Amino acid sequence: MEFFSSSSHVLLLLFAVASICLGRTGLGKLMCFPAGACPRRLSRRLSLQIRPGWLLDSSIAEMARGYMTNSDLEDAMKQFVTRCSHISRMYSIGKSVNGIPLWVMEISDKPGHREAEPAFKFIGNVHGDEPVGRELLLLLANWLCDNYMKDPLATLIITKVHLHILPTMNPDGFSLRVRGNANYIDLNRDFPDQFFPMNNDEEARQPETKAIMHWLKEYHFTASASLHGGALVANYPWDGSQSKRREYYACPDDKAFQYMASLYSHSHYNMSLGKEFQEGITNGAAWYPIYGGMQDWNYIHGGCFELTLEISDVKWPDAKELPALWEHNRISMLNLVASLVKIGVHGRILSSKDGGTLPASVAIKGINYTVIADRAFGDYHRILAPGEKYEVMATVPGYQSKTTRILLEDDEAMNVDFIMDPEGGPQTTKQLPVNVNCNCNCDCDKTKLYITGLEGWTHVEMSLVVAVILACLGILFKRRTLLKLLKQRPLLRSRISVVPEL
Repeated sequence: MEFFSSSSHVLLLLFAVASICLGRTGLGKLMCFPAGACPRRLSRRLSLQIRPGWLLDSSIAEMARGYMTNSDLEDAMKQFVTRCSHISRMYSIGKSVNGIPLWVMEISDKPGHREAEPAFKFIGNVHGDEPVGRELLLLLANWLCDNYMKDPLATLIITKVHLHILPTMNPDGFSLRVRGNANYIDLNRDFPDQFFPMNNDEEARQPETKAIMHWLKEYHFTASASLHGGALVANYPWDGSQSKRREYYACPDDKAFQYMASLYSHSHYNMSLGKEFQEGITNGAAWYPIYGGMQDWNYIHGGCFELTLEISDVKWPDAKELPALWEHNRISMLNLVASLVKIGVHGRILSSKDGGTLPASVAIKGINYTVIADRAFGDYHRILAPGEKYEVMATVPGYQSKTTRILLEDDEAMNVDFIMDPEGGPQTTKQLPVNVNCNCNCDCDKTKLYITGLEGWTHVEMSLVVAVILACLGILFKRRTLLKLLKQRPLLRSRISVVPEL
């Protein structure tokens, strides 16, 4: 089915060609931190990104002087959503054993609205005696609000990601200064486990655990991180093993998780420099196996890539250390959230019959893991390690499956839309990818348009397209010649290869 008129086809193609010309001539370039770069080179690039404008302002420094009580935390969250109402809202996902609301702040340019964008969640204070995360998450929220439309990374996160922040999962444990909740249950051992039959009785689960599980049924989170204390390392799945031994036990997306963990570690002030953990990252089971953990449950049952971040060597450091801990973790937290739109493959699944969205399954050949496209918008967001070739396949019951091969460069994501044909129906016109090289690491995840056919175009429209293409080629030729004459190094361009299956 044709979704656009022939004139619209012309306008879309002209826009694509113009974007190529503008991108390759360096116009409209946005300078931002290259979070998709090789993790081993991140620490070297960080020194170029820390600017005086990123230093703590007086209001944030005042808030960080002492640990907030649960009442203080709730008041601070309400003050934040009042001050930053244009980009935030506040909602509760449940209550603790003692009835304290589990408040969440959503930060987005359209808070409360569902969009075809990835969502990320931060969870702090899982263990009651590890309170640094709850403080840092309030600082993160305020920094994003203060720097929106001023800093490219803050603007990218707010406009392209729905960020949900739960500062405390365990307010009762915080009040009691204990690891567990008010029932003295370790909440990070209270989730259903993949290896052993435990925590399967829903009635026996703690209310905080139930709230998290219900939360993931309500929202489709692409990735997540929980903040802990007592070490300095980025931990990734699997957290346990079938043998119960301390051994490296890789999950299907081991490469992607290693990249995410390395991104956080190498963006951190000194996490990657420690001697206990190589590069500041660890497989959970290789460190020490746990069972009933939240991290593995998120990945298996929520379709959510979660890291467990140990962000301070001391579980409950003196409050005067909070500003330094914030400085050490700030860029890591920002880069981790921004990676949702800087790496991986994203797109929508649509029906060729009526243009409707489809809740398709998206799989990667060789990786035993599937993500499901959103039913409302048909969008999917698949985290993948950059610098690799992948074969992406979309399947929907009642439709012919489709496969595409892609090459992910080191510093940008890729957009791949699938137009699905009903089984037994005619195939749509072969899709031809048009790469739009905009030389922008921050906002170039939508790098491809699909041309679904040229039927119905007039000679005038075809002539106009040809003329614009020739003009752009002339501009590029002249520019290349000039650069050679000046003996300058050419600008680096992102090249994304897409080869649809014939």
